[in-house]
Amino acid sequence: MDFGAMIIHVRRIAGRMSAAPVGDRQRVQTTRRSCKPIRALSANLRAGGPNRLAECRSVFINSSQERTMALLELRDGTELYYKDWGSGKPILFIHGWPLSADMWDAQMLFFAERGYRTVAFDRRGFGRSSQPWTGYDYDTFADDIADIVNHLNLKDVTPVGFSMGGGDIARYVARHGTSRVAKFVLLSAVTPLFVKTADHDGVDKSVFDGIKAGLVKDRAQFLDDFSPLFYGTNHGTKVSQGVFKQTLQIALQASVKATIDCVTAFSETDFRPDMAKINVPTLVIHGEDDQVVPFPYTGKLAAEMIKGAKLKIYPGAPHATATTHADQVNADLLAFLKA
Repeated sequence: MDFGAMIIHVRRIAGRMSAAPVGDRQRVQTTRRSCKPIRALSANLRAGGPNRLAECRSVFINSSQERTMALLELRDGTELYYKDWGSGKPILFIHGWPLSADMWDAQMLFFAERGYRTVAFDRRGFGRSSQPWTGYDYDTFADDIADIVNHLNLKDVTPVGFSMGGGDIARYVARHGTSRVAKFVLLSAVTPLFVKTADHDGVDKSVFDGIKAGLVKDRAQFLDDFSPLFYGTNHGTKVSQGVFKQTLQIALQASVKATIDCVTAFSETDFRPDMAKINVPTLVIHGEDDQVVPFPYTGKLAAEMIKGAKLKIYPGAPHATATTHADQVNADLLAFLKA
């Protein structure tokens, strides 16, 4: 992997962008904004009658209905959008930057059809979740996971974290333990540390500064130009134009503030102390030709630091293996879950 090429690519993208910033896309409005949390529905119904329940049914579902998708109000009032499909042993999928739960469609469908309960949510600030001004740090993300795990009463769950999502689940274990965790999966993850420091040979901070500058100048164009690195099409991986279009649409649904703040979070957060607290069976999957999160600085070290971790390297694979190598990821994850 030519990491120098990545630095040149990022700087080239940022350098040719228009100086005029683009406004954050208006978020799609749904009936969720007129609905209160589930715990308030009973009181609300007494005041408003059955019509209020009908109004909220598209967002909140009761225990007699099949679980599909809903919103959870977190401890600080942030609304977290999530999908909850199937039944059986639970798998919790945590998406990467700057995507949403929809990046996991191939995995959610595959495992729900094979007797697993699959849950995925849009991280705060992304997708269909709320867009608070602050809270884009890994302690907050970990506590958000704890809220949804407790709300859905997930037990013996296997969290699967992709890219920056690997940090979410590592910090979740560090802060909340593994009493509800059966197994643990890092997929192209930023753990244990992404940025270069005095004691870690990672990615130079100037690269991340360039990414943030590009997002401020012209977020839409920067993200559009970033997709070939993400999917590895500049190195010959085949991805449809539909995937590129969907990726950009999902990315632009996010808050621009969250998108920028998370670059700082995933690049500078040190998860090395968290690695020692992962005490359940762990699978680490990483593409050998990951141009976004280089394997030698991340996946290789994570597998070495987590006791008993199983490492799978995909030769020539890019960063976005959940899409480009979906069949292989699904097969390896299924085998790991059954072991």
